[in-house]
Amino acid sequence: METLITWFTESVMGNPLMITFLILSLGYIIGSIKIAGLELGTAGVLLVALVFGHFGYSVPSVVGDLGLIAFVTAVGFIAGPKFFRNFKVNAKSYILLGVIVIAAGALTTIGIIKVFNIPTDISVGMMAGALTSTPGLGAAIEATGSDLASVGYGIAYPFGVVGVVLFVQLVPKILKIDIDKEKEKFEAASGVEVKEEGKSLFCIDSFGFGAFAVAIVLGIILAKITIPLPGGTSFALGTSGGPLIAGLVMGHFGKVGKVSLKVKKSVLEAMREFGLALFLMGAGVKGGAGFVETLSKHGAMLFVYGALITLIPMFIGYIIAAKVLKLSIFNNLGSICGGMTSTPALGTLVKVTKTDDVASAYAATYPVALVCVVLVCQFIGKFL
Repeated sequence: METLITWFTESVMGNPLMITFLILSLGYIIGSIKIAGLELGTAGVLLVALVFGHFGYSVPSVVGDLGLIAFVTAVGFIAGPKFFRNFKVNAKSYILLGVIVIAAGALTTIGIIKVFNIPTDISVGMMAGALTSTPGLGAAIEATGSDLASVGYGIAYPFGVVGVVLFVQLVPKILKIDIDKEKEKFEAASGVEVKEEGKSLFCIDSFGFGAFAVAIVLGIILAKITIPLPGGTSFALGTSGGPLIAGLVMGHFGKVGKVSLKVKKSVLEAMREFGLALFLMGAGVKGGAGFVETLSKHGAMLFVYGALITLIPMFIGYIIAAKVLKLSIFNNLGSICGGMTSTPALGTLVKVTKTDDVASAYAATYPVALVCVVLVCQFIGKFL
């Protein structure tokens, strides 16, 4: 019996592929459990991954990177045909929301530093985690010169994911939104005619994997372009931004000359879901390592502070979008996902609203929020 246990532990559980698909399997099972009509969905993978990470299991880092790239590229292709028209109509609202959400997060963080005397390095790391921003974490570490920023990030990140995922499910239920009716109005308002590609267009392959791969290549190139920022630091779209922009552009134009850039919708939906699951798993196993020890050392109230940095900007952004900017519920929640830079929540919102078009609002708000969170992490880290 002991030999069997040893074999299973070393040969089976020591296999990265085994760990990867075991986390996915358990994650989807957990995510499918409904409580009061709510479910975690794909975010269940994150919770399972946190547990595995706590017990020392890991997956290759390339798994999470691949997942993120596949997800955002698919989102770009899906949103592309309607993105630019939607952005033109609501551009000022999306830009304003991106700024407001991050500013609210920054003010909440500053309040936590001043009122509760939480060290700046941990606090600014918590802000990056609460807003699920990896570029923000990089800026926080650079500005503070402290690895404790990553500790704060690890504490706030799980609720930063789960909180927004639950929010986009709760709001329609609380407001008793007729999803089907809202979907009809939303698609009528944002719809554009997409010209069918002629038979003369050359397709790299029948599924569109070739075009999808080209978008990823271009996206990675865009991700590496750096733009200097005040204070001697720099900004880059990164793995989450570059492929998203490439997917948007290729999805919008649909062809280059006589070459089709179309990807089958079924392929995009599969890549979006699988990519999201891989990304959450990669983030979870990293965040799970040392998670309990960190809370024990610095106090469980850090989790509460991190939750506040997630909740306050989210509610403020939603109220302003609804009451001041008068955005539709779909555009409102889509832009909140973008303002919170929450990739997992977008995946949930697509399921809740039953339309991929909500990705347009996300894609319009996300870049603004991404730049803002990097800047405020630098500011807080250096001057507080």
